[in-house]
Amino acid sequence: MPPAPLSRSGKSRRTTDSPISYFIQKALDTPGLISFAAGLVDEGSLPVDEVGIAVAEIVSDPTSGRAALQYGSTQGSTELREQVLNLVCDADGVRPSDVNLTAADVCITTGSQQLLYLLGEVLFDPCDIVITEAPSYFVFHSLLQSHGAKVLTVPIDAGGMKMDALESLLERLRRSGELSRVKVIYTVDYFQNPTGLTLAVDRRAKLVELARRFSTDHRIIILEDAAYRELRFTGPDLPSVKRFDLTNEFVVYTSTFSKPCAPGLKTGYALMPPDMMKPMMHLKGSHDFGSANLSQHIASRLIASGAYAKHAEELRNVYRKKRDLMLSALDAEFGDFPAASWTVPAGGFYVWLTLDGIDTGPNGELVLAALETGVMYVPGEFGHVPDEAGRVPNNECRLCFGVATEEQVTEGIRRLRKACAALSEGNRTKVKTGV
Repeated sequence: MPPAPLSRSGKSRRTTDSPISYFIQKALDTPGLISFAAGLVDEGSLPVDEVGIAVAEIVSDPTSGRAALQYGSTQGSTELREQVLNLVCDADGVRPSDVNLTAADVCITTGSQQLLYLLGEVLFDPCDIVITEAPSYFVFHSLLQSHGAKVLTVPIDAGGMKMDALESLLERLRRSGELSRVKVIYTVDYFQNPTGLTLAVDRRAKLVELARRFSTDHRIIILEDAAYRELRFTGPDLPSVKRFDLTNEFVVYTSTFSKPCAPGLKTGYALMPPDMMKPMMHLKGSHDFGSANLSQHIASRLIASGAYAKHAEELRNVYRKKRDLMLSALDAEFGDFPAASWTVPAGGFYVWLTLDGIDTGPNGELVLAALETGVMYVPGEFGHVPDEAGRVPNNECRLCFGVATEEQVTEGIRRLRKACAALSEGNRTKVKTGV
């Protein structure tokens, strides 16, 4: 007799596997495949020596060693929270007091992904509304689905989320009586995942102004995902959206040590309004009683020694070179391809490629053709939310140059162009892998 069926919660039934899981597994299972899919970091640049020195210094002293190996607090190491506060405020060119911030407004999380999830637990009830960019970070969309939130989107252009479109959407929701359900406006404002675009400086102040103006019967929170901020290649470091939240009421700023240092530390952080911290820590305590204490001590030691800042600068050079190689390869391979256009990111990991007239979707013709030539990308439609007719753009690709070697970046774009050529010639099945 078969066992009785498992009775699952509504949240469990709403939670599905991330769409990128297939692509990660495919890359692992296919020797020789060049992956522009998963947003992983450059393997050769991981700070093995720097972390080794930090760990040795920590454990060589019994006092610091025991402190690092003991439980920490739910909110995180006091020293690291102070350092994070200074990192963000220094980047913004302000003192913490200028923006009404103290270390009490900082928490340390198990990567920035945990903060995204916890904030949803604090704020969302099923059918609440979250406004995101279109396209946006698709893993966050999956998280919102788990919480039962409804996602509405605002288009972007070269300057990021369009503020006139956001204002129109908020006004429409006010007229329809739905404004009370709007809980969060989400933006990846530096070198966005997936497009590589950055929110223009004038739009940052406007975003805070709109959140404030439309917070009539409840506060609308801006969730600023600054995971890629420290990987800037060109131009000045723009002030954060948080910089314009002078009263520390409307913006939750979150980032991570994964991208500018090492994802294995699994350590992120957030700065938030004080009345959010207590409920956030209640929930975080239920999750883990605090993020890994040893990782926090390592991150703190790297910052204090200057190794963190030095490594971030080295990474900017590594990724700048790979960005330039990808753009040069796109010019060489797709410059005469009238259907192709792409973004030119000033930092981060991603180039957004548009191929008009070619189905780039997960069930489209290019995915298979690309795999047959030995290259993989993320279908751009994952970053979109279906419109009222259930449609999403199916002519876009996210190309990540993070984990690929310099040689693979150039060769991968060549293979992708070959896949497109095979489709246009109608002989996709004759393409030989990697040739």
